[in-house]
Amino acid sequence: METTSAFTLTERLDNVAVITIDVPGEKMNTLKAEFGVQVRAILKQIRDNKALRGVVFISAKPDNFIAGADINMIGNCTSAQEAEALARQGQQIMAEIHALPIPVIAAMHGACLGGGLELALACHSRICTDDAKTVLGLPEVQLGLLPGSGGTQRLPRLVGISTALDMILTGKQLRARQALKVGLVDDVVPQAILLEAAIALAKQDRPVSRRLPVRERILAGPLGRSLVFSLAAKKTEQKTQGNYPATGRILKVLETGLAQGSSSGYAEEAQAFGELAMTPQSKALRSVFFASTDVKKDPAANAEPQPLHSVAVLGGGLMGGGIAFVTASKAKLPVRIKDINANGINHALKYSWELLDKKVRRRHIRASERDSQLALISGTTDYSGFAHRDVVIEAVFEDLSLKQQMVAEVEANFAPHTIFASNTSSLPIGDIAAQAQRPEQVIGLHFFSPVEKMPLVEVIPHAGTSETTIATTVKLAKQLGKTPVVVADKAGFYVNRILAPYINEAMRLLTEGESIEKIDGALTKYGFPVGPIQLLDEVGIDTGTKIIPVLESAYGERFSAPANIISAILNDDRKGRKNGRGFYLYDAKGRKSKKQPDPAIYTLIGGGQKGTLSGQQIAERCVMMMLNEAARCFDEHVVRSARDGDIGAVFGIGFPPFLGGPFRYMDSLGAGEVVAILQRLTTQYGPRFTPCDALIRMAEQGLAFWPANETETLS
Repeated sequence: METTSAFTLTERLDNVAVITIDVPGEKMNTLKAEFGVQVRAILKQIRDNKALRGVVFISAKPDNFIAGADINMIGNCTSAQEAEALARQGQQIMAEIHALPIPVIAAMHGACLGGGLELALACHSRICTDDAKTVLGLPEVQLGLLPGSGGTQRLPRLVGISTALDMILTGKQLRARQALKVGLVDDVVPQAILLEAAIALAKQDRPVSRRLPVRERILAGPLGRSLVFSLAAKKTEQKTQGNYPATGRILKVLETGLAQGSSSGYAEEAQAFGELAMTPQSKALRSVFFASTDVKKDPAANAEPQPLHSVAVLGGGLMGGGIAFVTASKAKLPVRIKDINANGINHALKYSWELLDKKVRRRHIRASERDSQLALISGTTDYSGFAHRDVVIEAVFEDLSLKQQMVAEVEANFAPHTIFASNTSSLPIGDIAAQAQRPEQVIGLHFFSPVEKMPLVEVIPHAGTSETTIATTVKLAKQLGKTPVVVADKAGFYVNRILAPYINEAMRLLTEGESIEKIDGALTKYGFPVGPIQLLDEVGIDTGTKIIPVLESAYGERFSAPANIISAILNDDRKGRKNGRGFYLYDAKGRKSKKQPDPAIYTLIGGGQKGTLSGQQIAERCVMMMLNEAARCFDEHVVRSARDGDIGAVFGIGFPPFLGGPFRYMDSLGAGEVVAILQRLTTQYGPRFTPCDALIRMAEQGLAFWPANETETLS
């Protein structure tokens, strides 16, 4: 047996070689450039041993095959040529694996992503486990890149053009059964027999290539290919608004490989990889990836968290139901809901049932898993069964005296160590804790709706919250599958505070005669997932505007909204999607009808559709209000770092990821340029655009939000 640092070769008595992948000291296997020498040495041993009948690649990690290539390798490249050379090295190693004269099998359990899937594609057959952890995909596009070790060429030849485009353009991950259906894997087996099944496959003669379905064979011809690529280009442009250069390059590289042959395709893939690695979009997307990884590792407090055995939720509404669902399905913790009536409990249980049953129907989980997760959720209208809960998450109506009453009831009915976490969007945590017996155990835990989809939570300690409470709450948030950002206990916290001026500006534009679709279109073109007016419809106009007076009383008139619009719309019983009446038209089932604004809005607000601004001018006004407020939040230590502020904005409100977040974006513009734009807007539109003192100071001193010596990897 020959041991290397990440790859171990075992030559079995039945003449099958097993290559075990186990990167030392790491939880996940990732491919690093220095492994090239090790793999080549192993491949030479295999070629030299003429008695070998087959080869199996398998991981020694408990829950991943190979999670991808080490992204730090790209950050270390200083030119497109260096990054291209990295891709070429990856391509050559994969080509050597594929060229072995005996069957080579990839045996995959857990995540098999990026470079890991490219290695599996270079093998002659693939077999994976039926475990829920097993996912296969090429997520490079999410980092502004494309697969650089042959993935763009091997995948379409294996599964057909349409499936390959879908996977590479979106970063979509397939589960085991989906991978089997499209021909990405040859077999799916229980984890207990993965190695055994792979060895049996390795002993067979070289597998016969799977024949593509008739539809895919037609699409592979020149006419079909041309149609597929023109449709994909159109759909991709609609989705990306031209903000992500990687998607255009992916289409070109795949088309070249299919039209001119793989050697041209590989050359184009490596060149495109090198050039994309140097784009500002890829650098920003990689910074978001590293920052989010860093946040997830950060304990955020100088104390050990308390153990977590069970959770309680107060309130069975939409938020309470969503919180109970993620507690059971993600954290796998027992959760008990209290509501004032049985209907609230039933609503919350039904909410979880529907979400879990949908997963069963999509074959993401088994019916038995659905039932065991549902069994973790219980509910009652009194405080029975709550005595030993470690954390209670309060999700009742936004009313200070009601929340203070909840604190008193929890302190009377729960254990002395129970943490009270309030899911408030606007009320100060210090006020909620004002009459508490144990104020050090009161904290804010602000979820975003819908809870099961939105990745961010804000953790809000007040002045008296203990470090242990912070550490425990952050630990719980991570177990719930969320990315927690710790923010200060100031009006609006962080996300809503930077969001409010952005939405207010959109409302002003509406009063000035700009149309709903023009405003929303300008911001989606800019890179937001939905426009500000549609966002208000989605979160609920009543909910979304409730915070405006709170912010206005705290920070003054720069937070004032055109009151006549809001009151006219609310008085007309328009709450948005939830009651099927908002800025947009909805069908009977509450679905938005193809972005059709409701023309009655213009009559209501007395505005017209006579606006003269360009989309760029509209976007600039909304975004600059957000950036100026983000700079104030940084200066007031509302966020602990630029890292937290960027992650909060990208994950909380969909700030364009290819810009890296508000602070990364302001750094790329330079504080001087941000100040100049704000001063111009102040002259044109009034004092609400006045650049804040922090930005002026940074412009004068040539300072940035992110440290100058900060590397792409973060610490």
